[in-house]
Amino acid sequence: MTQLTYSRPQKIVATWTGPEGALQSDPSHISAVMKDLERDLYLVDRQGTIFTALGGELSAGSDPGEGYPVVGFLPAVNPAYFGDPGFSTSYGLKCPYMAGSMANAISGVDLVLAMGKAGYLASYGAGGVPLSRIVEAIQKIKTGLPEGPYAFNLIHSPQEPQLEQKTVDLFQEHHIRVIEASAFLRLTPTVVQYRAAGLSTDSASRLIIENKVIAKLSRPEVAVQFLNPAPERILHQLVEAGKITQEQAQLAGKVPMADDITVEADSGGHTDNRPLVGLLPSILALRDQIQHQNKYPFPVRIGAGGGISTPSSVMGAFSMGAAYVVTGSINQGCREAGTSSHVKQALAEASATDVMMAPAADMFEMGAKVQVLKRGTMFPMRAQKLYDTYLAHSSLEELSPNLKKELEEKIFQKELDQIWEECVKFFSERDPGQLEKARQNPKMKMALVFRWYLGLATHWGIQGLPERSLDYQIWCGPSMGAFNDWARGTYLENVESRSAPVIAGELMQGAAYLLRINQLAMFGISVPTQWKRYLDR
Repeated sequence: MTQLTYSRPQKIVATWTGPEGALQSDPSHISAVMKDLERDLYLVDRQGTIFTALGGELSAGSDPGEGYPVVGFLPAVNPAYFGDPGFSTSYGLKCPYMAGSMANAISGVDLVLAMGKAGYLASYGAGGVPLSRIVEAIQKIKTGLPEGPYAFNLIHSPQEPQLEQKTVDLFQEHHIRVIEASAFLRLTPTVVQYRAAGLSTDSASRLIIENKVIAKLSRPEVAVQFLNPAPERILHQLVEAGKITQEQAQLAGKVPMADDITVEADSGGHTDNRPLVGLLPSILALRDQIQHQNKYPFPVRIGAGGGISTPSSVMGAFSMGAAYVVTGSINQGCREAGTSSHVKQALAEASATDVMMAPAADMFEMGAKVQVLKRGTMFPMRAQKLYDTYLAHSSLEELSPNLKKELEEKIFQKELDQIWEECVKFFSERDPGQLEKARQNPKMKMALVFRWYLGLATHWGIQGLPERSLDYQIWCGPSMGAFNDWARGTYLENVESRSAPVIAGELMQGAAYLLRINQLAMFGISVPTQWKRYLDR
């Protein structure tokens, strides 16, 4: 095995003295102690050869005297020391790591419980889940994690504001104290209600924030809204409607809308495909500017998500100033995820280029898109065909016979009239207002029919229906491919070995190890290429 070498003239930083037996130059020994992250490690130059020393004494000065010159010092590294300690303290975690929500309970009860019991925060994917099932999930998670940690997702629903309101009312009724607010284009009364309703003061007039908000976003104009207090206009409306008290409205003017903001870069699902290296520093600077203006007792913490899937990306995010990291796509491929084995295997075979953008079901008419897996499925192309058809026609009646036949046979595998009947049944229970709009606007009716396909495509994948395998909608970012490249040749290449808490531990430990490798480079010491991996092949 190749020994450590100097990449530039050495610089002596101190002098080491101790027993000769404490010095080791064997490369395999050095490689092993490098991975022992709990111990301090001295790098000693002995006649041009680099030795490691565990223990001994360190003294200042470059004159070695009876000792040996020290050319580097690697202190013990604990993953808990990454990021902002306030994040771990606030949510009761062992380190600043979060598994973000995946809609339709793909990040379901099993994943939230597994992560919580291991000391990590996970968010239940409540988007697209019936309210009755959310209640069941709340009961199970509270039973399994009576002291936490856990969060529930509140996804912005511009097409169904009543559903968003019912979800918030449900969270308040069951005393859910942490939500992950995602896909918001602007602040809505519902998210403001949740935040303000958890505000009070103690006997010493100190502010108490019971309802914590972790906002997941990718746009500065949205970040500004969550970094500032809630708008007075919305607070006034909520007071008038009896949703919050006048005192809570006044307190809401003193705190930001979010405790934490996850900067979502090139992720699966709703994304702007923005690079983390550009987006994170911009939001951090925006946070610092608003903090200087508002002078909150505790600044809003800024975390990083989207593209987080390897030790390198974890370490890179923390090096750029992230308070915590959030993973997504890689958790969908884990055994705790609430999706089919077919989907998990497809994710395990994906490369970074096997993803593309496709129309979003929840914001179809707005032209919003989500990032999905394209390998092994026709969903992205078929969904785009529906959106192009929607743009080009004013109603289903305008469709030519040939186009209608193509849609019914190749995409829907049902007649459009049958699909409309299913839409009527679904929205009669979920949101009757949608049906009234559709009866008055033929284009709205067409949108509901087309959204039938986009909405069910996710469930076909979750259920693993073989007859609809070419229509699976699998939200996925390029980070999945990066993870597969990193895991190849290791025990994590096997789908059955992929457990969300295990992966979290490997990523955080690996990031801490890479920090040591980078410290060596700063000391002018080059290491063998194979040393730059924490997870052995």
